[in-house]
Amino acid sequence: MEAGARTALVTGASSGIGAAAVRALAAEGLQTVAAARRIDRCRDLAHEVGGEAVELDVTDPESVAALAAALKSVDVIVHSAGGALGLEPVAEADEEAWRTMYETNVLGVERVTKALLPALERGGNGHIVVIGSIAGVEVYPGGAGYTAAKHAVNALCRTLRLELLGRPIRVTEVAPGMVETEFALVRFEGDADRAAEVYRGIEPLTAEDVADVIAFSVTRAPNVNLDYIAVKPVNQATATDYHRTS
Repeated sequence: MEAGARTALVTGASSGIGAAAVRALAAEGLQTVAAARRIDRCRDLAHEVGGEAVELDVTDPESVAALAAALKSVDVIVHSAGGALGLEPVAEADEEAWRTMYETNVLGVERVTKALLPALERGGNGHIVVIGSIAGVEVYPGGAGYTAAKHAVNALCRTLRLELLGRPIRVTEVAPGMVETEFALVRFEGDADRAAEVYRGIEPLTAEDVADVIAFSVTRAPNVNLDYIAVKPVNQATATDYHRTS
C-alpha cells in the first residue's frame, strides 16, 4: 500500500456490497478496514486485499466505541451494514424485526458516524458513504418496516450534509434497487426458493456493480460531492415496476 493512502472503513464487510466495496476501494489504492460481526470472513477478505479486519456489531455501542479506539485514522466510512426482515403488512408487523431493522440500518449509521467524525475531520478529506435503497424514497405493500428504516437513512444523510457544510467531510447516499446478494435470503429467513423468485427473469445488479459506484464517488476530487446516487437494473424502474423476461 502506498504511503499516505487514505483509509476506508467498511461496515457489513463480511458479504455482499460491503465485501465488494472493500475489494473495489483496495483496487483504487485505499487502505481498507473490513468490519462486521463475522470476523473470520473479514479476516479472509483483509488477507486477500492486504487490508485490516475488525469485529464490529453496529447495534452495540461498546463494540462501536472499541472500533473508534482501535482505529489510528480513518478518511472514508462506507456504511453497508443493514438489511430487511420479512414482508408482512403493517397489520401483521413483527415489532422485533422492525426494531432490528432500525437498529442496524439507522442507529448503526448514527453510532459509527458519531464515533468517527473527529477522525474524519482531522484527515482533511473525509467522506461518509451510506448504502441506502430506493426504498428510502419509495414505499410498497409489505415493506413498511424496511422502507421506514431506509426513509430514516435518507433523512439522516440529507441532514448530515447540512450539518457538515463548511467542514472537509463529504456525504454520499448510494441507493440501489434490486441487487442479488444475501439480502433476499435474509429477508425470507433462509428460504432459497422464495429468494430466487425475487430475481426471476431479471438481470439484477451485482454487489460489484454497486461497489463500482461507491469507488467512483470516493475517488472524485475533494471539491466534488455526489449527494445521492440511485442505481437500478435496466429492467427495474421503481421498487415495484420491473420487466421480467420469463
